[in-house]
Amino acid sequence: MAINRYTKMAYASADDMIFGNATAPVKAGLGLEIGGGYTVPEVNYAPRPEAGATKEKLVEEYERITRDIMARMVQIGAPAVVLETEHVQQMTNNPTWGGEVAAAQKAIMEDYHDEYGIKCALRHTPGDIREDRDYLQLRGDKYDVLMESFEEVASNGADLLSIETMGGKEVSDYAILRNDIAGMLFAIGYLGTTDMDMIWQDITKIAKKNNVISAGDTDCSEANTAMFIAGGLLDKNLAHTLAIIARAISAARSLAAYEAGAVGPGKDCGYENTIVKSIAGVPIAQEGKTSTCAHSDVMGNLVMQCCDLWSNESVEYHGEFGGTTVQCWSESLAYDCALMNVALETGNAKVLRDMMVLSDKYRDPQGYILAYDNAYKVGEAIVKDANDIYLRAKNAAVECVNLLTNADPKLQMTRFEKNALKDAKEALDGLTDDTDQFVSDCLETYKAEVKVFRPENYDL
Repeated sequence: MAINRYTKMAYASADDMIFGNATAPVKAGLGLEIGGGYTVPEVNYAPRPEAGATKEKLVEEYERITRDIMARMVQIGAPAVVLETEHVQQMTNNPTWGGEVAAAQKAIMEDYHDEYGIKCALRHTPGDIREDRDYLQLRGDKYDVLMESFEEVASNGADLLSIETMGGKEVSDYAILRNDIAGMLFAIGYLGTTDMDMIWQDITKIAKKNNVISAGDTDCSEANTAMFIAGGLLDKNLAHTLAIIARAISAARSLAAYEAGAVGPGKDCGYENTIVKSIAGVPIAQEGKTSTCAHSDVMGNLVMQCCDLWSNESVEYHGEFGGTTVQCWSESLAYDCALMNVALETGNAKVLRDMMVLSDKYRDPQGYILAYDNAYKVGEAIVKDANDIYLRAKNAAVECVNLLTNADPKLQMTRFEKNALKDAKEALDGLTDDTDQFVSDCLETYKAEVKVFRPENYDL
C-alpha cells in the first residue's frame, strides 16, 4: 500500500471550514454519516478498575456502559451517537477480550437502532502496548499482538479503528523537558511520522479486509504531553509557546495516518485536528469544555469550531446524581451538538463558530494558533514541502513562530512566553534544511543522550 502525501489544501480558504461538514465525509456503523452536514456526540469512558479482573466482568461492565448511553440518548431524543472504547491494557494484550467487548456492545447498539432508529457507530481504540518499562519495542511480538487486537475488534463489531501511537515518544519526552526544538522536530515530525507510515498501512489493511473504517490517530503521547506539562496560566513548567510549537509539528505527524489510508474521523484528543482537517478534509472528533472530567485546557470552546464528532475525552464509569457518568456526559455532549446542528440548519453556523473561537482565541498562544484561520496557515506551511517529513514539520514550527511573533496585540504574552518564543525562533533559524544532515546529526545526538532510544525501531 502506497503512502500518498497531501500536496494541497482541502479547502479553498479557512472560512470554508465549519463544524459538521468535511470535504470527505465518512459513512459508518448504523445509518451514520460523519462530516455529512451535522455533528454527533462521541462518548468516551473507562471501566472501573475492579472490572478488569476477568474477561467476564469486563464484558459485563461495557454492556452496562453501552446500555446506559444508548438509553439516555433515546430518552432525550438525540438522533445519533458514537461510542468510543479506549482499551484498557487487558483488552489489547488479550485480543479476544477486546473482540468480545466489541461484539457485546454492537449487539446492544443494533437493538436500539432497530427499535428506535437512533444512528450510531462504535469506535475501538486498542492501546499502544509497544512500550516496555524502559524502552519502546515498535516492531516484534508486541506489534503482532497489537495487530491481532485490531483484527479481533474489526471482525466483532467495531465500525471505526483508532489508536494513539507512541512512535518518537522516547526522544520527545527528553526534548520537551529540555526545551529542545531540534529534538521535538526529530521525535514528533520525523520518528513519529515514520512509525505512523508503517502502522497505519497495516491498520488500513485490516479495516478493508473486515469492511470497516480505518479512522485516525492523535499525537497524545507527545503534543498532549507538552500541553499538560504547560498547564494553565499560573504554571511555568513549560512555556505555552513551546507546547503549541509541539502541536503544530504534531499536525504533520497525525496527517500521516490519512496518507497511509485512514479516512477519519480523527480522534478526539488530537487538538491538532483542525490543522489536519484543513489539509485532508477528513471528519474529526474534538474535545474541549466537555473533557473537564478528564483534564483541563485553555481553549474549551474554540476547539468546537470544526468538529464533526464532539467528545468528553474519557470518564470513569460510576454513579452521579443525574445518573451514571456516561449518561451525564453523553447528555451534555448531545445538547452541544443540538446547538451546532440548529446553527447549521438556520444558516448561523459561521456566526456560532466565530463566537466559539473568539471566546478563547486571545486567552493563550495555543488557542491563537489553533483558531481555524491560523490553523489553516499552518496547514499551508505543511503542504509546501509535502514529500519531506522533516521539512514539512519544520515549516509548521516556523509558521507557528511567525504567527506568534506577529500576533494580534489582543494576545497578551508574558515575558516568560516571549523569551521562550525568541529562543525557539533562534533554534529554528539555526537548523539545516538538509534532511539527511538533520537526521544524521539527530541520530548521533540522541543515541548518545537518550539511552532508551533504539534507531532500529524506525529502520534507521
